[in-house]
Amino acid sequence: MARLLSVNVGLPRDVEWKGKTVRTAVWKDAVQGRRKVRKLNVDGDGQGDLQGHGGEHRAVFVYQIDSYRYWEKQLGRNDFVFGQFGENFTVDGLADKEVCIGDHYRIGSALFEVTQPRVTCYRVGIRMNEPRMSSLLVEHHRPGFYFRVLEKGEVGAGDEILKVRAGAERMSIVETDAMLYLGNHSGAQLERALRIPALPAGWRHSFEALLKQTNQGEANGNAGLATVGPPPAWTGFRSMRVDRVERESASVFSLFLVPANGEPLAVALPGQFIVLRLPVKDDAPPLLRSYSLSDLPGTEHYRVSIKEEENGVGSAYLRSQIKSGSVLEVSAPRGSFTLTPGSEPVVLLSAGVGVTPVLAMLHVLAAQKADRPVWWLHGARNREEHPFIEESRALLQQLKDGHHYIQYSKPGANDKEGVDFDAAGHLTVSEFEKIGVSREGQFYLCGPTPFLRDITAGLTEWGVAADHIRTEIFGTLDSITPGMKPETHSPHVPAEPPGTGPEISFARSNVTLRWNEKYQSLLELAEACDVAVRWACRSGVCHTCETPLIAGDVDYDPAPLELPAKGSVLICCSRPRREVVLDL
Repeated sequence: MARLLSVNVGLPRDVEWKGKTVRTAVWKDAVQGRRKVRKLNVDGDGQGDLQGHGGEHRAVFVYQIDSYRYWEKQLGRNDFVFGQFGENFTVDGLADKEVCIGDHYRIGSALFEVTQPRVTCYRVGIRMNEPRMSSLLVEHHRPGFYFRVLEKGEVGAGDEILKVRAGAERMSIVETDAMLYLGNHSGAQLERALRIPALPAGWRHSFEALLKQTNQGEANGNAGLATVGPPPAWTGFRSMRVDRVERESASVFSLFLVPANGEPLAVALPGQFIVLRLPVKDDAPPLLRSYSLSDLPGTEHYRVSIKEEENGVGSAYLRSQIKSGSVLEVSAPRGSFTLTPGSEPVVLLSAGVGVTPVLAMLHVLAAQKADRPVWWLHGARNREEHPFIEESRALLQQLKDGHHYIQYSKPGANDKEGVDFDAAGHLTVSEFEKIGVSREGQFYLCGPTPFLRDITAGLTEWGVAADHIRTEIFGTLDSITPGMKPETHSPHVPAEPPGTGPEISFARSNVTLRWNEKYQSLLELAEACDVAVRWACRSGVCHTCETPLIAGDVDYDPAPLELPAKGSVLICCSRPRREVVLDL
């Protein structure tokens, strides 16, 4: 008979780690007597990071005494106490290989349902003083699992644990965990998992993505953990010649790039971007600038359209120094902000030079003679600052169900409402329903950060599903640093003697420096440069840190449990083998 050995609780606290302050409740202490268990946790317990932990489906974390004994042997330790692994219930029995998603258990006067394996998290490594712990838990098939509270009640050490119902499909914690994190899955297994009513939405979305990837015969990375696109057509940079330069508006010009060696180009996906490496100064590292491709994808040329920024070093160099016949170093097209097939309405939303990736999508829809409704919504200052006016109108006329709505924030004296633009002001979601935009559409957004923030919030409030809203950001991405207080600093080279290793470039942040062996990973170097980063496990499990690798090669230490998609790298556990350029 399985038995509850200890009830453990702990409230969030701040701990010092690697010079940072981490908010965490991974420290749990055993309690005496009985405790009330409610919908979200055990009385006296809390979570420091509600994005990764807590909530109805992760109310109570369970770990087994058998796994304690296993890790004592594996790690050569004898200092474990109840709550050592951050669990609320330490139990005798309920092995991960036997407990299944959807199983119901009665403990004391409370009733519980098994929902999912442990979420991988670096903080268990802090608690255990073992940085690899989040990886080891998955690799050794001993993650532990969460309970959802079906009936509130009291529990206490010594209570028997009674199984009162078996979960649908009989999918164990070990099998579920391995399907997501270890790549051990088949289409049949994924379909089984998706038939389990108790499976939480996050895991369901991951398995749906894996099933789609499996059915399409793709073997490139793990779509359940990270956005997976096609691998880049080439690594590093390729020489391309500027065929011509065209003016698109008062502040936007286009470069038409053709292969310098005459070989056909890889066909990009509509919405993807390329990176240009610009030798602006002889005595300084080259600048790296990303630009979306702005016309119909093809094999003969790429078109990028560039806004002349007032203090933009890259745009100024391209405008003043690059002419027809100039040669540039160009990366392969990449990016996951791409048009997806379907029958739903397509809503292309842009402001300013954010028009470029959605214009490529409009080109493809027109070339396909798409019969799905297509909305072209764009905001500009005035006609003088409105690129691609005639081009976009001509493309919309090729569609059976094409619509446009243009707003000028500061119309010029000669700009005509109803001719050049539809209304004065800024684009807002409040206008969409009035003009007939469907909230059931697929929305593609690109533009300045405030535009993206406001439109995304408006669409969400209007009722558009989160997975129907896609955005492209030209600058740095928002960071993901769970449990840490957000800090905003401009990216910079650290104030320390330069390293002697390979050159490392963070393309979005415009930081280039040499590798210093004092850092254990590219993630640590990025953090030292105050580059915006994303991570969760820091040990090669969760793929939150998966980053496009524009150029270079890396070595992994420790090796990730599953390799990232081709053309990407896990920065949390990688070090450069030679020059590296990252899309960060």
